[in-house]
This record gives sequence, structure tokens and C-alpha cells, in this order.
Amino acid sequence: MMAMNIAGKSLFLFAHQDDEFGVFAQIERDLRIGRGVCCVYVTDGATNANPDLRDAESRAVLQKLGVPVGDIIFIGRQLGIGDGQLHRHISAFSGWVNDYVNSGQMFDTCFVPAWEGGHPDHDLIHAIAVELLTARESKLKIWQYPLYNGRNCLGPFFRLLSPLPENGLVNIYPIAWRDRFRYVRLCLAYPSQWRSWVGLFPFACLHYIFRGIQQLQLVNKERIIEPPHTGLLYYERRGFLDWPTLSLALEQLRNQKSIE
Repeated sequence: MMAMNIAGKSLFLFAHQDDEFGVFAQIERDLRIGRGVCCVYVTDGATNANPDLRDAESRAVLQKLGVPVGDIIFIGRQLGIGDGQLHRHISAFSGWVNDYVNSGQMFDTCFVPAWEGGHPDHDLIHAIAVELLTARESKLKIWQYPLYNGRNCLGPFFRLLSPLPENGLVNIYPIAWRDRFRYVRLCLAYPSQWRSWVGLFPFACLHYIFRGIQQLQLVNKERIIEPPHTGLLYYERRGFLDWPTLSLALEQLRNQKSIE
């Protein structure tokens, strides 16, 4: 297991309200050792539910974990970034991230969704953070957390909380039994997303109870110039977005950086 800093402040970037289920343990771990924690939601999450409900659900979950309400930010709604539409708002979000990190928050660590091909918003948040934050003079340490991916799966099937080996060494630490059951209960705290959780919950429950581990990988800037894995990505199979479109959005980000 790789050592992690115990002082400072952590920035958690989430695409959608409920993505925090992948890092329940890390959020609490940071708070327990005295680190500051700020959680940012990058899209409005409004594809299939009222965003007010989704905001309230995630806010309640994070407060149960100990995150101060003032450190929970729903920037997607402020910037008008729709669920699944981050590729159309690269400039707006990248500008906000730069400004926010430069605002004196003193972040030294950032946690982003893994580069895994599960949802285009997840991959784009990952790539934007890697492009912007690794270019800073005082680089943040950036960790990626898995949510879901379709590597070696067919049709609508996916792997939950399963790090891609292509992303490198997996940092693993165990979750206490009392926390495993709490996290399972928290996975039931998103009633507005019951359709999604019908498929997610059995696997999340199995993971937390029987595996009981938090898994993280350091990001690698070289990875984001190629698809997360061979074969069709999960969001391509589901018709959400294709790799060429996502890759073009990232190229626009790089061109914007070179102009600046």
C-alpha cells in the first residue's frame, strides 16, 4: 500500500450525484486524519431525475460522512452543464477548475473518476483534471477511483468498482466491518436513482461486505491519449458517446491551453 499525505486538503470531483459511493471510505479517511475535504459535482445530473432531489440526496450522504455543507459544491448546475454533456462544456468547466484551485484553497490532492470508459462524463473529468492540474508549478497528487467499466463485457453488462490493470498499481486498504455495513446502507440513500441502483446495488453490496476495500490508482497523463481499454467502451456500447467525439473534446482543451 502506498503512503498518502495526512495534512492538507483534498478535492473530490464527481460527475453525478451518487458517484461518491465509490469513495465513501476515502472521504471518511481523509476527514478522520484531519484533512479538509471539498466535494464538487460537475454536471446537473438531471437526465432522469429532478436535480434538486439528487442534490439533496448527495448532500445528506456527504453530511453523514462528515463533509461540511459549505464544502459541497454543485457547480454543474451553476455552469449549465447537463448530464452527459460535459464534452460540450470543456472550456467552462476547465476555466472554473483553474480559478477554483487558484483561489487559495490549498489543495494538495485530488480524487477523480478513473480513466475506464464507463461514462463519458467520468472520463472527461479525469482527463481535464490531469491536463490542468499536472501542468501546475506545484502539482497536486491525483488519484483515480473506479466506478464501472465494460472491459471484456458484452451488451449492457459492466464491472463495478473494478480497477483497470492498464491504469497501473492499485493502492488498496481495508474497510472496517462497521463501516462496510454503513456504506451499504448509504447506497440505499438515492431513491431518485432507483432504476440505476437496481443494477448497481447488488454488486456494490457484495463489494463492500465481502471485499471491503478502497481501491485507488495514481493517474498517468500518457493514458489519456488513448482509449481506456481495447474494444468498445461501455458508453459506446450504450450509445452515449463515442471515442472520436470524446477525443476531439480533449484536443480542444489542449488547443485552448496552448493558446493561453
